[in-house]
Amino acid sequence: MTSLSASLVRGALSSPFKRAGRPDATLPTGHLTRPAAPVAPGPLAAYARICGFAESGPLPLTYPHVLAFPLTMRLMTGRAFPLPVLGLVHTWIEITPHRAVQPTEPLELAVYADGLTPHRRGTEVTMATEARVGGELVWESRSGYLSRHGTTDAAAAPRTASAPDAAVELPAVAEWALPGDLGRRYGAVSGDRNPIHLHPLTARLFGFPRAIAHGMWTVARCLAEVGDPAGIRSVRAEFRAPVLLPATVTYAADAAGNAFALRGAEGRVHLVGTVTRNGRR
Repeated sequence: MTSLSASLVRGALSSPFKRAGRPDATLPTGHLTRPAAPVAPGPLAAYARICGFAESGPLPLTYPHVLAFPLTMRLMTGRAFPLPVLGLVHTWIEITPHRAVQPTEPLELAVYADGLTPHRRGTEVTMATEARVGGELVWESRSGYLSRHGTTDAAAAPRTASAPDAAVELPAVAEWALPGDLGRRYGAVSGDRNPIHLHPLTARLFGFPRAIAHGMWTVARCLAEVGDPAGIRSVRAEFRAPVLLPATVTYAADAAGNAFALRGAEGRVHLVGTVTRNGRR
């Protein structure tokens, strides 16, 4: 059994004993790390294909997140982590590539928990990931994950949005038909087999009528359309509404590719994002 599979099993067993929303909740301290290791070409190629990236050149901007996901899961399923991992929903991600990373470069990975925040629908945890080559920080990210539960704090709100409010007005660029098994296919490639993505039955256990697409697949697919990552200083994406599978969605973006969105039926906005490029504010 792989370490990720073991974490998923541990998370399933420990989740019923964790109660989100405890006022005295604290996060584990310290980092979980993986020593420098080369990127396996087969899994990388499979990831590139399902997300629409080129199968040659630098690593996709989102791929270090996938490589570090087993570490993230190990931390979030540990005894010291206060939130139940089953049903956690990815709400936003910020990615900062400090330089292009080639697949031949061995990556050192580290993850840590960076804070708990009240949310109008529960509690949100911020997880940070760092990738280094020979000690040099080459890539980092921060992500929000929401544990949904009842709250009496009406003032609690999600992280302030930085993506464009005019997402519904961005011009359509492409339309994608997403199959019902997309969650299972992406889960097999990424290792993220959260039940909300796999089958309608398991998704219903967490309040979703059908399986939903992975947030990281939606942002990766959009960034594949943005094109050449050279010159990108940062990316921020916010997951506004789940994509229920199967679905037909529209990718929209401005002419420069600095603002993008994923829209569904009747213009419902699923994802909004911004790209900041070097030399631009």
